[in-house]
Amino acid sequence: MRWRWPALLLAGCAATGSLLVGCSSLSYSTIDTVRLAWRGSAKLAPTAEQVQAKPYFQLQAITARGNAILILGNVVGSRQYWYGADGVALVLEHGRVVQTMGLPQNLDRSRIDHGDDPFARGLQKLTAPTAYERTDDWSPGYRYGVPVHAELKLSGENRVDILGVSRHVVLVTEAVSTSASRNRANNRYWVDPSDGFIWVSEQEVMPGVGIKLVQLRPYRGDEP
Repeated sequence: MRWRWPALLLAGCAATGSLLVGCSSLSYSTIDTVRLAWRGSAKLAPTAEQVQAKPYFQLQAITARGNAILILGNVVGSRQYWYGADGVALVLEHGRVVQTMGLPQNLDRSRIDHGDDPFARGLQKLTAPTAYERTDDWSPGYRYGVPVHAELKLSGENRVDILGVSRHVVLVTEAVSTSASRNRANNRYWVDPSDGFIWVSEQEVMPGVGIKLVQLRPYRGDEP
């Protein structure tokens, strides 16, 4: 994996282009406060006290090259815009990464054009293996309109520990294949059985680019 993540908590409006929608909800004073709070962290291992001390929704992103903590900058419909350092940003929709920005390689867009979206319906509702088709756009290289086949299935109950709290979840695995690149990947989602909220996920957002996401202080649509 080729992502370069600074080991600081940074956030905000350095991201440009389409991810700037509503970015005024994060002020530059907030960015400065967050930057100072985590300066010098060579390896991020936030504590529950540190996370709760900051009034921001926080998401940890972990890759082979390092990790960072992202801050929720805006919510537009079902999409959440999470901002990190140096213009890096992620867009989540129902827990699935549908866009990245500011990376050496980016997922410009991921969309389910036809049929039911199992993520919108809730992965906790899966009762049998469920296949769906989506279309991805990758850059650089103008790799647009790439057809992706995916199949989701329940893989048993599990527990995840986040900031010292053990949570009961169901594990959903996803087999992904793209004939255009002959790429195959296996994603995993640790899902709250009560409402489908994805607490932890491991997603390959494009061939060779994978990320693990951990909800430290999640936005669940019911908090101020």
